[in-house]
Amino acid sequence: MTRDSDFKSVVRARMAETGEGYAAARATLEQTRSPHREAYDAARAEQERLVGRLFADGRIARVPARRKVRAAVLLEVVRRFEPGRVYSEREVNDVLLGVHEDFAYLRRELVNYRYLEREDGRYRTAARAPERAPVEHQEIPAWEAHWLPGFLAGTG
Repeated sequence: MTRDSDFKSVVRARMAETGEGYAAARATLEQTRSPHREAYDAARAEQERLVGRLFADGRIARVPARRKVRAAVLLEVVRRFEPGRVYSEREVNDVLLGVHEDFAYLRRELVNYRYLEREDGRYRTAARAPERAPVEHQEIPAWEAHWLPGFLAGTG
């Protein structure tokens, strides 16, 4: 059985994409170090490199100025939300206070990066991963494409 929870999310994302069962999807992804798995591993390593030094006890000391690093941090922050659940603004603020004292800035950034959707003062995780324009790809970690779809679908 696969123990790597990140790889499990990739397997579940493939299941959602292809309709395959878990064992078939896992076998396909594990077979001969597929290019997808290599890209996944590289994206995960980059994500760890970008955020590994910024979090201490689940909190960050400062919000990064560089967009790619900030997006990587936001990907870690959005994990704290339950996909599909509707949150009041106060609930979102409480979650974000656990990350950084400037919860309003984090909340705006999560909406701007399209990880959270806001409507009538209510928030929820995006229904699906945002489609990125080519110019955005240089500012978004590759981890987004590998991890976010499965998380938002509730399979990651």
